[in-house]
Amino acid sequence: MPQKKPSRAIKLFGTQAPEGKRRELNAGHLSALLDNGGLRNIRYRGVEVLRGIAYLLRDKNWGTYTPLIENLKLKQGKSGFIVTYEATAKDAEQSLRYCAKIQGNADGTLSFSADGTPLSDFLTNRTGFVVLHPLEGIAAEAVEVEHVDGRREKRRFPKLISPGQPIFNIRSLKHTVMPGVTASVVMTGEKFEMEDHRNWMDASYKTYVCSLLDPWPYTLPRGKSFTQSVTLQIAGKPTKAGARRKSDMVQVAMGVVKGKMPRIGTGVAMQEAESALTQCDLITAAQPSHLVCQIDGRQSGQALAARAFAELKAATNSPLTLEIILPAKDTAENEIAQIAGALREGGLRPDAVVVTQVHDLKSFQPNTPRPPGPGYEEMARVARKAFPGVTLGGGMLCFFTELNRKPPPQGVFDFITHTVCPIVHAADDLSVMETLQSLPWIIASTRAMIGKTPYHLGPSSIACRDNPYGATVAPNPGNGRVCLAAIDPRQRGIFAVAWSLGLVAAAAQGGLAAMSMGSITGPQGLIYRKAAYAQPGYDGTGAKVYPSYHLLAGLGSVAGAKLINAQSSVPAKVQTLAYQTKAGPVLWLANLTPEKQVAKVSGFMGAACVHTLDESSFDSCVKDIAFLTKRGAQLKKVSNLELAPYAVMRVATD
Repeated sequence: MPQKKPSRAIKLFGTQAPEGKRRELNAGHLSALLDNGGLRNIRYRGVEVLRGIAYLLRDKNWGTYTPLIENLKLKQGKSGFIVTYEATAKDAEQSLRYCAKIQGNADGTLSFSADGTPLSDFLTNRTGFVVLHPLEGIAAEAVEVEHVDGRREKRRFPKLISPGQPIFNIRSLKHTVMPGVTASVVMTGEKFEMEDHRNWMDASYKTYVCSLLDPWPYTLPRGKSFTQSVTLQIAGKPTKAGARRKSDMVQVAMGVVKGKMPRIGTGVAMQEAESALTQCDLITAAQPSHLVCQIDGRQSGQALAARAFAELKAATNSPLTLEIILPAKDTAENEIAQIAGALREGGLRPDAVVVTQVHDLKSFQPNTPRPPGPGYEEMARVARKAFPGVTLGGGMLCFFTELNRKPPPQGVFDFITHTVCPIVHAADDLSVMETLQSLPWIIASTRAMIGKTPYHLGPSSIACRDNPYGATVAPNPGNGRVCLAAIDPRQRGIFAVAWSLGLVAAAAQGGLAAMSMGSITGPQGLIYRKAAYAQPGYDGTGAKVYPSYHLLAGLGSVAGAKLINAQSSVPAKVQTLAYQTKAGPVLWLANLTPEKQVAKVSGFMGAACVHTLDESSFDSCVKDIAFLTKRGAQLKKVSNLELAPYAVMRVATD
């Protein structure tokens, strides 16, 4: 039976599961988006004041409930709006019901209150309000804090990412929105504290109910009601200097040559070794600058995986970095010796080794003892003895958060690595794209930590490689958008190309030595293979690769190319990456939004050849691995370029 052509949703997102509808609310100069019972992108005169306010319920494993919202009523008038609804959060063991009211007034006041009643004893790690402050115009800026005891102090939002909570026992926070205008956020019903959400790649500072210094999980008793509220108050009048002009046109200016492109490769998980070996031709065609493979000391079959890695390295002629995970049940000497023996048996000599131990794959609170097992210095000493002459890396195979909480001593390793994941706290499309805004801060904070040591970004994709906060990654049987899931359908869509280009651009502009895109095959993969889960748009269609494969194919061979400073006037809409080749400049553009964008490019001289990865080219790009080598659209002059939703465009000198 012939396969149906993939729908637009499949091409863009890899899933038919729809996103929730959002509704814009307005009250004078104040605006917000109503999103699944919460508020996001709260703006005053077009300037984002708060990234969001939400009432969230977490279970004992930090899983976030998706409440069933009922009786939603919305009244939008000339002077403001009122939203009311009822909601129930439940699972097989417990449930809680709450009534919410949101009101915005033209005088600049916005309130969000909730009355909750547990329908059973409710075991939770956190239940209540979360307030998010955005980064633009706020990071490193002043904030006035009122504590629960009435004490006031002047502070600053952290510049470098704080590994622990920067502010405790909060009643209110006040900051400057623009010259002449301030915003105060008052939180009642419980004490609140702040954490630096950038640790997890979220583009915000998060102020949340209760404290992580108190015992958790805790129980909300059945039938005992409680009330919480958040009130935002805008005060003052903007000066002329404070009025920001809005523009729909995105300006992209190509400037001076500064810096160089990092080495761009891909990962090969231990369980994907054999699958990757069957795809040597496709891997070789993509020309990755390196492969990042992994041997997990907890798993059997290490010698077999090592043999597959050795064959993969030889067949693709790609330098190979090997991540080694020690089980931390024996001494580092014994465990590294056992893995080194498996490598010898498999005939694998890696070009670089990253050594870590299993307890460092899990999260722990700052200012608490390091988990058991060998430390950085011990692992480095033993690894250098076991792998003489091999470049040695350290750091974390999980997120920046854990690196920030367990920083490696300088001088111990030849390079430092960590990964990122955009679906730790939120998995909707808007939040995933917003995570790119945190990357300059993550890179700057890491650089301050490691000095001049070379900096690598480990295999990273939209899907979650590992979960430091639970026993395993989250299941995703419905092929939807799920936090901390190992399988994210967007990895198979055009959406992932745009997000990944933003990741590469940040790595290049941040001066990283190397970075890796996901995995060559599997749930975080670039090359299609049949799997135990359905892959609509690919299964039975003759597809060979996911669209993101072409990003690796276009960038894997340009390591060391001179970087061109290409500035986007609205990087939240259009991301840019540019570099110089022997043939001339190459400019990449990525539309990070679901709307068409027009980029006005200046500084690109001469004619150009354009290749576009978007929904219209999806059918050909997933079947033709040589998509970028075919003749593209011809431009005599590069000026206004139209990008379809989530489209990625490569503009190269013709």
